[in-house]
Amino acid sequence: MKTKVELILHIIIFAIVLTTIGSAQQPLELTIEQAIQLGLENSRLLHSSLINVQAAYAKSSEVNTVRLPSLKFGGSYTRLSDVPSFQATVPAGAFGSGFPPQTVTFPLSHTVTDNYNFRVNFQQPLFTGFRLQSSVDIADYTARAAEQEYQRDKSELIYNIKNAYWNVFKASEFKKVVDENVEQVRAHLTDVRNLMSQGMMTTNDVLKVEVQLSNAKLIQIDANNNMRLAMITLNNIIGQPLNTEIRLASKPEQPDPQLEDKAIDVNEFVRQALEHRSEIKAMQFRKAAGEAGVTFARSGWFPQIYLTGNYYYARPNPRIVPTLDRFKDTWDIGVTASFDIWNWGSTIHQTEQAQAQLAQVQDALEQLEDAITLEVTQHFLELKKAKERIAVSEKAVSQAEENYRVTNEKFKLGLASNSDLLDAEVALLQAKTNYTQSLVDYELAQARLQKSLGGE
Repeated sequence: MKTKVELILHIIIFAIVLTTIGSAQQPLELTIEQAIQLGLENSRLLHSSLINVQAAYAKSSEVNTVRLPSLKFGGSYTRLSDVPSFQATVPAGAFGSGFPPQTVTFPLSHTVTDNYNFRVNFQQPLFTGFRLQSSVDIADYTARAAEQEYQRDKSELIYNIKNAYWNVFKASEFKKVVDENVEQVRAHLTDVRNLMSQGMMTTNDVLKVEVQLSNAKLIQIDANNNMRLAMITLNNIIGQPLNTEIRLASKPEQPDPQLEDKAIDVNEFVRQALEHRSEIKAMQFRKAAGEAGVTFARSGWFPQIYLTGNYYYARPNPRIVPTLDRFKDTWDIGVTASFDIWNWGSTIHQTEQAQAQLAQVQDALEQLEDAITLEVTQHFLELKKAKERIAVSEKAVSQAEENYRVTNEKFKLGLASNSDLLDAEVALLQAKTNYTQSLVDYELAQARLQKSLGGE
């Protein structure tokens, strides 16, 4: 009985293992949009950038509270040592004949050894020389800049995912082309050997084809390795296990000639980029924060005015005379002002520092605008070149296929040499490789231009 139970358990465990292995080997089919969504959800870098935005807005909210009235509560208990109470002595006859004629001594205050003190303090800034408002502006602009930097990181991640996705496609297509070339050369080698056995080919002809096959196999090894590396890179960037097999559901699209004919010129692209790029917006917010920083530094030239109030509930209350061992409440309200008459030029130096930092930000903004103008122009030209290369490389594939077909037929009829067929095979391999490269280059050129314009 025990043996049967163990056997059943082993069968169940074995079935579970097989099911797990089978499910693990199922390829993950992804479109480019699904890959982007996975990457955005799983990116630790993007999550860190988002946390930075949340922290910046939390800091902005914290700084904003400084402008609002504050209400604080405090309390204390003090045990005092017992000392003789303060007494007053009145000489005889001091109050007239109606009072006792002898000297009178009586206490003016009692010693209270247990002291309780509770205080509620209220404070409202009235005027701080724009210090508080400028500090709020600095924090707010910094938070907005962090948000734009998050959008920049997101755009960069999306481009990297597209780049990895299409690199997998390119590696896969290269592998197919190389595999086809290996089979072609093998068939060629078989034909040459058959012809040599009939005395129509020499040993040297066979050696040439064998060398060509060895070279093709070496290229095949590289293609297989590049395919695995491209897949690992894609898995890594979208947050999947590195050994996940991904099946690409999206294919590169041919450029639409009508759409391209209606394309706006490069100057319009530059204008869009300068208007929408998150890096520009972030730097503009940094500049606004720098301007607020100058205002903050200049606040030292103005008085600082506050409205204050206090409520006391104490036992004994020091304002109550004579001292009573009871809880009594009192309050006060007032306006306080302070002004730096002389601080050895500290405010001037702080203002100069803030102005210098603002000038640096302005220079960085102008440099960024120049860099974006150059980047958009380059990517615009790369897109046009990639579009032209597709048409040329597609025609080259048709020509190479026809050349291989004709040369192969002539070779079998003895009308073409062995070298001619080898050249035709190499030309076909190169043409198909160039065509795949041109398709991927066009997709990546589109992605780069879209990113440079501030899109996703």
